[in-house]
Amino acid sequence: MQKPPMTTTKPYFLRAVYEWIIDNNCTPHALVDTSLGSCTVPQQFVKDGVIVLNISPSAVRDFSITSEYVSFGARFSGVAQEVFVPVRCVRALYAKENGQGLAFDDSPELGATTPPETPVSPTPEVATQRSDGTRRPKSPQLTIVK
Repeated sequence: MQKPPMTTTKPYFLRAVYEWIIDNNCTPHALVDTSLGSCTVPQQFVKDGVIVLNISPSAVRDFSITSEYVSFGARFSGVAQEVFVPVRCVRALYAKENGQGLAFDDSPELGATTPPETPVSPTPEVATQRSDGTRRPKSPQLTIVK
């Protein structure tokens, strides 16, 4: 008897890490790769196909993580907008204060694995150059939770 295929673990990890960050009185931020799908985000804040979203309860309303999407309402530069992000576009979820959280790769069958070889710095102004010319963040740093 063949076992049915499992769904991705990513939305489950997102919900768990989100709650963990909130429980530790930190501010959850989501690193979203807008080039991976149809994301409804404020385009003026997208840089190089990436946007970092503050998803703390005080910053958003009607927050939801389903098996398919992360959605919420928020104000950007004083303008109310609805944000709609496919789960597969979320590359990391971390605490702003200390960088602890979880990074994902883009392999749909695994859900969560090791972070990409070259980390994307959520705050480019704190990045330094590596000897090979790629950018490396000083802070925050993402931590894989196993």
